[in-house]
Amino acid sequence: MHGAQRPPQARTRPRALWATGPNQLFSRDITYLPTRIKGVYFYLYLFMDLFSRKIVGWQIYETESSELAGEVIRDICERENIAPHQVVLHSDNGSPMKGSTMLATLQALGVAPSYSRPAVSNDNPFSESLFKTLKYRPAYPRQAFEDLAAARAWVSEFERWYNHEHRHSAIRFVTPSQRHAGQDGALLAGRAVVYEAAKARRPERWSGTVRDWSRVAVVDLNPESTASPCQPHSEVVRQVA
Repeated sequence: MHGAQRPPQARTRPRALWATGPNQLFSRDITYLPTRIKGVYFYLYLFMDLFSRKIVGWQIYETESSELAGEVIRDICERENIAPHQVVLHSDNGSPMKGSTMLATLQALGVAPSYSRPAVSNDNPFSESLFKTLKYRPAYPRQAFEDLAAARAWVSEFERWYNHEHRHSAIRFVTPSQRHAGQDGALLAGRAVVYEAAKARRPERWSGTVRDWSRVAVVDLNPESTASPCQPHSEVVRQVA
């Protein structure tokens, strides 16, 4: 009917994925960093491992492009010794991620892409949460970064703190680096022993069970959908190709 408004289009929820270890499922996003010139920004390309929450790679540039995004993921795969058909990379639908150069890079590396729905921010919650942590750090500049070197230096220090000092609540208060290296199981088992011993010594101080220190074995992305593991990788490639 002429002039009639189209009904809203339902957005199909993206297929769920899960990871049972590091270097299986990455999340990637870009955030703006303020400069001294109003309306001009630096662009932080940041990649994290969803299982360990570790920042596995980042870079700051003055522009957004699929070529630059491809350079970062290529460097990550080399540094983390990622084999072909090992990792799924989840991101938003922005042009840097879906550009032909980036897609060609992913294909060459054997990395399967996964995408959020257009205009739906909570389809990439892990990266959004990490950016919130970054921008709420007390040392985050409230005005602007002086220059590109200053921005890179600040994010480098944030990465060091986040990966090696920050005890992440979602992974039972171990650091992302400890979990990425497979050290979390022994650390959490030791904590459980300490807590149980403390309760046995003074049971009157404990009103219920001790804190759960069991290792988080699986991390889900979009868990309300029909879930699929990141393996076999070929299944992911077929469904997102």
